[in-house]
Amino acid sequence: MHILLTGPMGQIGWELQRTLTPLGQVTAVEHAQMDLTCADSIRSTIQALKPNLIINAAAYTAVDLAESEPESAHVINAIAPGILAEQAREIGAALVHFSTDYVFDGNSDQPYLPDDATNPLGVYGMTKLLGEQAIQAVGIPHLILRTSWVFSRRRSNFLLTMMKLAATQPEIRVVNDQHGCPTWSRSIALATADIIAASLTHEDDQWHFAGHEGIYHVANKGSTTWYDFARHIFQIAQPDPMPELIPITTEDYPTAAVRPRNSILDCRQTKAEFGVELVSWQMAVEEALGDPTSQ
Repeated sequence: MHILLTGPMGQIGWELQRTLTPLGQVTAVEHAQMDLTCADSIRSTIQALKPNLIINAAAYTAVDLAESEPESAHVINAIAPGILAEQAREIGAALVHFSTDYVFDGNSDQPYLPDDATNPLGVYGMTKLLGEQAIQAVGIPHLILRTSWVFSRRRSNFLLTMMKLAATQPEIRVVNDQHGCPTWSRSIALATADIIAASLTHEDDQWHFAGHEGIYHVANKGSTTWYDFARHIFQIAQPDPMPELIPITTEDYPTAAVRPRNSILDCRQTKAEFGVELVSWQMAVEEALGDPTSQ
């Protein structure tokens, strides 16, 4: 099987390069090889490579910057996935696409199921939702994997921000009224590989997921607040000196993009369909901080 992977330098894409290798030949394309802002570049690259499976781990993820750059976010998050789906249809390929908890408004008092009503609060969430809908409209075999509060030892994320602040700030103020599922990028990559291995088949010149097509939630088990997430990071990392963590409200920390108060994802359907369940977010933090290969 030939797999085309976009976004290989991102948090999830970096890990996917390793976890996908046992499944087949992986061709990872960066911006220079396939420009997701250019439809012709997407089409020509896919037609030249003709992969069996396309995995789109690329995205415009600057949540706050998206409020002032909606066109850039829209091209990458909303338009490009639809073009990828159209090209997959032409060559008989299947598609795996990553989305986000930000498609929800956070007003529910329950964890979100894949078929719960969406209502994004900002440009990032809206463009990611439009990308989901563009893929669904093409009607190809696809999996849309929504995840939450992604962290790793690479790029820009909450874990690295906390570690950098700990080195310079005696006090760190962290929001304590937003709830979500911190999720290690390696956990996502391992789960993705397991899901593909459990479901991807080839029949009648078409790659598909054996009737499992649709939207699924993929996140480390459990939920917490940003404040308690930070506290656990410091309990494991033991920075010296140890900064004082101060809990604050969302109103105390205004941002350009409004965040959902509840980003907790219900992943029971993923376990039921594929037998895949991620470890707890606490264990994922411990493994990420203790593993030098995650950098």
